[in-house]
Amino acid sequence: MSQVTNLGFPRIGRRRELKIALESYWKGAIDADALHATARELRQRHWQLQREAGADVVPVNDFTLYDHVLDTAWLFGAVPSGYLELAKTDPLAAYFATARGYKSAGRDLRALEMTKWFDTNYHYLVPELTRDQAFALCGGKPIAEFLEARALGHEARPVLLGPVSFLLLSKTVDGGDRLALLDKLVPVYADLLGKLADAGAEWVQIDEPFLALDLCDAAQHAYRYAYAALAETRTPKLLLATYFSGLDENLPLATSLPAHGLHVDLVRAPHLLDAVLDHLPDDRVLSLGLVDGRNIWRADLHAASGLIKRARAAVSAHRLQLAPSCSLLHVPIDAGMESALEIHPWLAFACEKIAELRTLADAAEGDTAALAAVAASRELQKARRTSKLVVNPGVRERLKQSSTQLQRRGSDYAARKLRQAQTLALPVYPTTTIGSFPQTAEVRHARAAYRAGKLSESEYQTFLENETAQAVRIQEGLDIDVLVHGEFERNDMVEYFGEQLDGFVFTKQGWVQSYGSRCVKPPIIYGDVSRPRPMTVAWSRYAQSLTKRPMKGMLTGPVTMLQWSFVRDDQSRAETCKQIALALRDEVVDLEAAGIRVIQIDEPALREGLPLRHKDRDAYLAWAVACFRIAAAGARDETQIHSHMCYAEFNDIIDAVAAMDADVISIETSRSRMELLEAFTKFQYPSGIGPGVYDIHSPHVPEQTDMLELLYKARTRLKPDQLWINPDCGLKTRDWPEVKAALSAMVGAAKALRQEA
Repeated sequence: MSQVTNLGFPRIGRRRELKIALESYWKGAIDADALHATARELRQRHWQLQREAGADVVPVNDFTLYDHVLDTAWLFGAVPSGYLELAKTDPLAAYFATARGYKSAGRDLRALEMTKWFDTNYHYLVPELTRDQAFALCGGKPIAEFLEARALGHEARPVLLGPVSFLLLSKTVDGGDRLALLDKLVPVYADLLGKLADAGAEWVQIDEPFLALDLCDAAQHAYRYAYAALAETRTPKLLLATYFSGLDENLPLATSLPAHGLHVDLVRAPHLLDAVLDHLPDDRVLSLGLVDGRNIWRADLHAASGLIKRARAAVSAHRLQLAPSCSLLHVPIDAGMESALEIHPWLAFACEKIAELRTLADAAEGDTAALAAVAASRELQKARRTSKLVVNPGVRERLKQSSTQLQRRGSDYAARKLRQAQTLALPVYPTTTIGSFPQTAEVRHARAAYRAGKLSESEYQTFLENETAQAVRIQEGLDIDVLVHGEFERNDMVEYFGEQLDGFVFTKQGWVQSYGSRCVKPPIIYGDVSRPRPMTVAWSRYAQSLTKRPMKGMLTGPVTMLQWSFVRDDQSRAETCKQIALALRDEVVDLEAAGIRVIQIDEPALREGLPLRHKDRDAYLAWAVACFRIAAAGARDETQIHSHMCYAEFNDIIDAVAAMDADVISIETSRSRMELLEAFTKFQYPSGIGPGVYDIHSPHVPEQTDMLELLYKARTRLKPDQLWINPDCGLKTRDWPEVKAALSAMVGAAKALRQEA
């Protein structure tokens, strides 16, 4: 019988136990022992859940207190010297310093840069290397967790991020060649693998997701060199895991590497199975990625069974493993907690996905109950596609009648800029924030009390009005030029809108990790999307009534709403995105009619949605940009359209960013020290740009001089009438004292810059 395996499991717990423990530790409410105890309890509980769902083998070392790429950097000593010095006295403080920064006892360590994990909404910490980087095995986390799982009776497979992908995910801070470091790194991997073999590990999963991307000659050489070198050492059997795309032209390379097994993502590339079978050496194990590790819909078990039959015609059953397409990190844990949802029969979270794999394995052996479940799956898929919950004829007709004219503003940017200058009368180097203000304990408590029926609607409304009024007064007192209302009524930048749109549904405990302790509960887009009524107009109108300064209307863009949701898979993502864009267009028109002259349509996920393969990118960017323009183009020339994008590389999408035709774009640049501006200056980007001058993900309050230093760098690359001054991102996760101090310094930096103009 083929084994049921798993590439990785969610870390945070069914009820975000890891988040709660981390934040309690950071606040000093629990000590390191209590944090580690929670981590141990979660690991062990998750191994048991996977076994109970039907997994024959469970992954270990997929659990982390913050990020698995960061863990890999620490495991091999690949962190800057300042953190290593701190680790001599306080290892846990040093670990979290790389993720969150550290300022104490004469040390001031900034957090490492953070960016998206391939095309997902998970963020990883970018390791920083030098051309003379040294590596050494530091600790034994993978070994300890393997022994821990084995002691509990689990057949366990350690998971490691592969050496080539680790280097490609890193950056060198002195211009050195990352891949030139392989000859130093591979021996340390060999040392670790040898120790895992000594501990009794039969298999180790080596994640090399870059094998599924476009590879230059140097990267291909790096793969051949690294795995030839490892093959000369004593290691457990190595399963080379690829995911997020098909291997395509890299298939001969992947199958030629001297590993003992290969995992392929057949959700993203089912059409490549025959090519994989043709190239697979006769002695290799083949792991079939059959259920979607990125989405929450029940699998088409009938189609997956067909793939298994084709594979078994070429590969013996004992050489086949059945697995998700990728780690289940990207989905919630247990759909059983969402039984009240009308669409519950259509859902499969991590536990259910492993159970689906168990069904497929049993059906392949002729089990009667499993074969019946496969047949029922086919009927479920048909019923879902035609359900009245899914189909809205009015939405489909509107989409059918829409034309490219909907994407055009009244005038070009140069003409709009003049009209907006007259309307808004802003100073040079205008200041603003990205949207949200602190979601304090009082705000969260009031929201929970309202939802529990302990606070009446009028009482909750009064509370929110008071919070909004206070935020307006604070901004005026700080002398910020373009204000925001603070978003105290919003729980999440996507969930808030999805709750007011038809075609969306929400879970109670469907949490997934975005980064560290940051968890999100993605909406589920299950049907055609429409806007029954205005969503933000009342709060924007109220906030504008409190001040004479411009108040930004705040919207989440269509691409980001798509990317940060679990999206229906029965029609193209482009079609779903256009439905969202039309709904947002109506909101823009209504905001403008309510007197709002600045409207921000955030698209932080535009880069995230970029296909991993270059050949697929133009088509994606065409419809993604079109959707943003559909949403924005209902505004008149004098209404200034902003957008915000964070934690993204822009070099390969700068044409598309310009094609969005936003009047102002704000971006994250503080961690990169304005490096991300290079793409905009090379392109000669014409519109306004707000490069973030301080990192809102760190609790540190920067000095005015720090911000001025960044602004001087920005000023060498941008024209004075282009440069806006703002934080990197929204401020909901920060405390008011931090926010006031940081924004005061920010405004001071802007005024100092104006005096020099």
